[in-house]
Amino acid sequence: MAFRIQNNTSSTNSLRHLETNTVNMNRSLERLSSGYRINSAADDAAGLASSMRFRAEVSSLKVASRNAQEATSLLQVAEGAMGQIDLILNRMKELATQASSGNAGTDRAKINQEASDLTTEIDRIVNFTEYSGSKLLDGNYGSVSVNTAVNLQPADGFTTWDVSNAKGSTTYTVTAVTAAGAGNAYIRINDATNGIQQTVTFNMTDVEAGETHELDFDHLGIKVTINENISTAAGESLVTAALGNAVFQIGDKGGAGAPAQYSKLGFSLSAVDMAHLDGGSTLTVNLATQSAAQTALGDIDDAISHLATQRGKVGALINRMSYANSNLAVSIENKTASESIIRDVDMASEMSSFTKNQILVQASTSMLAQANLAPQSVLNLVR
Repeated sequence: MAFRIQNNTSSTNSLRHLETNTVNMNRSLERLSSGYRINSAADDAAGLASSMRFRAEVSSLKVASRNAQEATSLLQVAEGAMGQIDLILNRMKELATQASSGNAGTDRAKINQEASDLTTEIDRIVNFTEYSGSKLLDGNYGSVSVNTAVNLQPADGFTTWDVSNAKGSTTYTVTAVTAAGAGNAYIRINDATNGIQQTVTFNMTDVEAGETHELDFDHLGIKVTINENISTAAGESLVTAALGNAVFQIGDKGGAGAPAQYSKLGFSLSAVDMAHLDGGSTLTVNLATQSAAQTALGDIDDAISHLATQRGKVGALINRMSYANSNLAVSIENKTASESIIRDVDMASEMSSFTKNQILVQASTSMLAQANLAPQSVLNLVR
């Protein structure tokens, strides 16, 4: 066995292991104190990148969930006001029934006055009902205007365009292919921006003279009513105006096209004031005479039916928002779990590693001390 004092290899080796064990113990201490397995990019660069993406998505989805909840609150405000209008219409129905009877006599003028006051109250409720400064029931919330091309007019067979459920700020290409006589025909509408195209077929016999026929492009949120003048239109443009504040961000994607289009939900609320309650036309309630009151009975029934339809749409939207919010909650939970698996530390496993590294540091320290004492045996040779 050689005795050397210039280079203590055993001490150097023990020191190297001590430094390694100390680094490992300090890393375990950092993880245990922070609760994270990844505290810097050096710990796991790929894992850090993945967890950062998950964390950003979760943060965005939490805000999207709040957006969906606020949209639900908005719809509930609108539906609550519609409920009061429904009560007013029921009262007007009672008054009309009373005024239609011959025993109303001189009380009919008072009955008519109450009905008149109630019509004023309906319009007051419509103009009063707002959310964040936007009126909800006057027909302007989320309404989508449309600019049709020259060849998409009634004279060309396109009577009306209903784009209330279409996307705003979008150009749709409309292609109509028709056959003379009783042949088959179709209309194709293409939304190149969002990558959606739909074709609806019909038979020319469905479009009789003097009548209209409705085609529903449900994937695009567009309904078009055609008449007997329907003709071929190649690549005409249908342009919708922006939905504005009626678009709610209920996802974490932006921009145009899929998947961003599925992160947004837009809707419109129809007008339910006196000018639109009678099936979209003006509701006039005149109870001054028996015959007028009997006429009003039918008009009020139409108004109740129209209001019920609009309340049904709002109810469907509330349910849709509820499902969207539930889906967001599931996504947040699962993505948080995914981020946790990547970034969070397993406390039990890390504690075991810390205990091991702590013992190794203590052992390395002891062995370093022993290695430093070993060269002193050389002194026995010079005594």
